[in-house]
Amino acid sequence: MEIINIDTWDRKQHFQHFNAMNDPFFGVTVSMDVSKSYQFSKNKNVSFFGKYLHDCMQAINDVDAFKLRIEHDKVIKYDVIHASPTIMRSNKTFGFSFVKFEKDLNTFLKNLEVEKNRVLNSKELYPPINSLDCIHCSALPWFSFLGHKEPASGLIDSVPKLAFAKTESKNNTLFMNVAIRVNHALIDGYDVGLFIEKFQYYLNK
Repeated sequence: MEIINIDTWDRKQHFQHFNAMNDPFFGVTVSMDVSKSYQFSKNKNVSFFGKYLHDCMQAINDVDAFKLRIEHDKVIKYDVIHASPTIMRSNKTFGFSFVKFEKDLNTFLKNLEVEKNRVLNSKELYPPINSLDCIHCSALPWFSFLGHKEPASGLIDSVPKLAFAKTESKNNTLFMNVAIRVNHALIDGYDVGLFIEKFQYYLNK
């Protein structure tokens, strides 16, 4: 973990400008080609959600801006960012989770399975670990969407939010729309573009 010196930071003015806003978040929705990731999950008999979430987290951890958080008026850069996806129960409620990121896919999938079992056997909304070194994400496999809005707490929030839509097949290619919402005090359009590029790279591996 590293504390960013705001006074000498290249983005000092940008940070101060957007951080003073009531809602400094901006969002985009992009279409990702998930054909190879889906085929990989079928060939290896692993969770498609787990596979593309791991691809996403690899990309998140490749982009420094996505590791930045605002804590007590300080900007912190974390070494590793983990996943905090919603997990649905049989009664159609859900629980928030905290899945520790690992570069090894199988280890990550095991971590995801442990958290899934915890949520399914609990009525708790929040996970035992509730920290900022994560992204908040939701899978919405029941429908596709062209836009998406996350609930806002009104509190200082710097955790990126992602939502994954239902997959759609076009010209023998499988696409999935992904909504990305980030705090502009920390993350710019260039950084989002870099994340999308890296996410697609990992989806294609």
